[in-house]
This record gives sequence, structure tokens and C-alpha cells, in this order.
Amino acid sequence: MKTAITELFGIQHPIIQGGMHYVGFAELAAAVSNAGGLGIITGLTQKTPELLAKEIAKCHDMTDKPFGVNLTFLPSFSAPPYPEYIAAIREGGIKIVETAGRSPEQYMPALKDAGIKVIHKCTSVRHSLKAQSIGCDAVSVDGFECGGHPGEDDVPNMILLPRAADELKIPFVASGGMADARSLVAALAMGAAGMNMGTRFIATKEAPVHDNVKKALVAASELDTRLIMRALRNTERVLNNRKVEKLMEIEREKGKALKIDDIIEEVAGVYPKVMIEGDMDAGAWSCGMMVGLIKDVPTCKELIDRIMADAERIIRKRLTGFLEGRAA
Repeated sequence: MKTAITELFGIQHPIIQGGMHYVGFAELAAAVSNAGGLGIITGLTQKTPELLAKEIAKCHDMTDKPFGVNLTFLPSFSAPPYPEYIAAIREGGIKIVETAGRSPEQYMPALKDAGIKVIHKCTSVRHSLKAQSIGCDAVSVDGFECGGHPGEDDVPNMILLPRAADELKIPFVASGGMADARSLVAALAMGAAGMNMGTRFIATKEAPVHDNVKKALVAASELDTRLIMRALRNTERVLNNRKVEKLMEIEREKGKALKIDDIIEEVAGVYPKVMIEGDMDAGAWSCGMMVGLIKDVPTCKELIDRIMADAERIIRKRLTGFLEGRAA
């Protein structure tokens, strides 16, 4: 399948693996890229630029296909040494960066001077237009269904994607609720040039996370995510567990007076405990609503091959069948 995204990034299939904390290591990125998608290493999971350089080199040893690095821009008071991370990305020969969090505007000159293509994650049309105006090559449009931070507008992809298509001149991919061939075909129909999957790629054999995590994703339904930190205007969609229930109880008690220190035990230092140690009640960790569509733990190649084969079948048989007068 050829789209603006496959052409932009030099990949076979219009499927991107989003950057995920303590998930986006070389093993997963290489497996996705080898399967024809675009794998992404999560930059800030590597605690130093030097460690990121080693992870990039490791991924190069595992694939000769394009892969990228996610760089999430945090508030200035806790900012990592971004110029050094960008230097590691540049020197590692990376030509694709997925940016997220705050605007990457101040770092765009360094990225573009290195010949790097930038795709920025956005939760609204206005943020997507801003990304376009500062020179991003593409955007990942995140609907309200997504795991992690869905923004504060609460607009689902059935509305957000057509709105993005109406306004944007650069290509975009759909993110949030993306899980299978139906997701991809629907995203293409609404104007996207591909899709970004996060949660779905955690439930793959190559994802370097504890088996407890994968089992929890298979067992969960679409009703098992919760929205936290709304009072802080830092909304995050997470998988429910005992610590999340405790967190939400604190939120109800504190109301608008909630401060991050009130829930720090439930949100700080959680990812290594969950993803590496397999403690499913360690705290709040990001998970999308599409978790209800996860029924197995395939390899990345099996997953991507299945998506592409099913997408072709949907387009060629089901959709054209409607035009040819066949009920389906």
C-alpha cells in the first residue's frame, strides 16, 4: 500500500509504532521496521544521551530498515538536555523523529539542519496547524480514545480526523483507538495517510515488557481504562488497577484543590515496576481504549501482515461490493 506516509518515511506499510515509555526499545522498533512499518525508539526512556546512542546503534544492528526516535518535550523546569539527545539522534544516522508533549519549535532548526523528518503528536486541529506552520513534515492526530495524554478537548477520532483532513496540507496519521485492519481502512477513509499504534504493539512477542503486561492487555475490555489528572489539566488515560482506584478516590476528595504531590505515589516511577517487574498494581500506566480489541499476542510481522491482508480484503471486497450492489 502506497500513501503519503509510506513515501515520506520510505516504509512499506502505513503503520507507525508510537513511542512508549519503557516499551520503545530497540527490540520492538527493529521488529516493527523489519515487518514493513516504522519502529520508534523512545528517547527519554534512555536516561542519558549516551545511552540513547547505544540503543540506536543496537537497533541498527537489528534492522537495515528505517526507524525513528521519539523525543517528548517536557516543561522547562524538568527539561532533559535536549540538544545532547538531538546530537545523539543526528550522529546515530536517524532521519525520522516523532516529537510529543510541548511544541518542538525551538528545536526544529537543529532537527531540520540534520535532514531529519519530524512527525509531531497532536490532540487537536489547532495544534496540528501549529505543527505544520513550524515546519513539521507530518502530524500524528491523537483522538480522545488514545492511551496516555489525550489533551483536554475530548474529541474522538470520528470527528477529529475529518477535521484534520479539512485543514491540513501536510500528511497525517490517525492515533488513538487504532488496533487492526478496520482501524486502518477507517483512518484512510477519513483522510489519514496511515495509523499510529501504541497499546496494540505492547501485546506483541517482541515487546520487551513483562508477560504480566501482555496478559493484562489481552484480558482487559474497552471499559477498563480510566482518565486521571483531569483537575490538573494533564489528563491521562490509563489501565485501571488498585492504585488507579486509590488515585481516583484522592481526586474525588481533593476536587479542584488537587495537587500533583497528592498523587505522586501513584504516578511517579511506575513504568519500570510495571513493564520490567510485572507489578500490575504499581500505579498508573498509559493504555488506550482499543485494549478491548486485543485478543492475542502475535509477532510484529504477524500483526502487520494480518492488518495489511485484512485491509486489502475490506477495501477490495466489502467496500467495492457495496458499489457493485452486493450486500455485506
